[in-house]
Amino acid sequence: MRDRVWWTRLRWRLRGATMWPAFLVALVVDAVLLRLLPIAGDRPPDVAAAALLGFFFNLVVVAVGAPVAGRILRRHRPGLPKVVADDRAGTVLLGALAAALLAIGIVHHPVVRAGAADFDRQAASARAFMLARAPRRFRANVGHMDTWTQGPGLYRTCVPGPTPRRAFCVLVDTRLRPPHVVRDPDQTPNSVLAGPDNPGRQVR
Repeated sequence: MRDRVWWTRLRWRLRGATMWPAFLVALVVDAVLLRLLPIAGDRPPDVAAAALLGFFFNLVVVAVGAPVAGRILRRHRPGLPKVVADDRAGTVLLGALAAALLAIGIVHHPVVRAGAADFDRQAASARAFMLARAPRRFRANVGHMDTWTQGPGLYRTCVPGPTPRRAFCVLVDTRLRPPHVVRDPDQTPNSVLAGPDNPGRQVR
């Protein structure tokens, strides 16, 4: 009898052992989705940020969603052990989370494309201004411009100079057509002026 109980419990646990393998798979899938199809903002997060965000979402599903959904499942199937009910519910919720991230990312994708197009537009305007008006010592580095996004349609783009503490910077407003470009009298590079939390975004 004791052996039968042990084998029964083992069988149930094996049947209820899909959530954590699914968690690992979902972590990779969700990080890729967040990287390729961001759900907020106008540009994708970096790999580390996408992985961290995916881990947080999946952890909430496992720690909070699975026990609640497991209790609901046991109301409809009273003979189902708690560990199995929680595991099955968590596995389904992990799949639902991935599907939700995919749907939100697809809906939000036009915003990301519009942001990328706006960024390219300001970069082209800033480059043309610098090639026409920047001193020669700065024009030589126009291929190394970086941009600090200050707000919707507002950018500060700089090209480095011979010394690391001086840059030729312009302020670009893409809310106007064509974009309005003026020189910023402040020669402080974006990496210094914006601080470590808002580094300049490299223009390619």
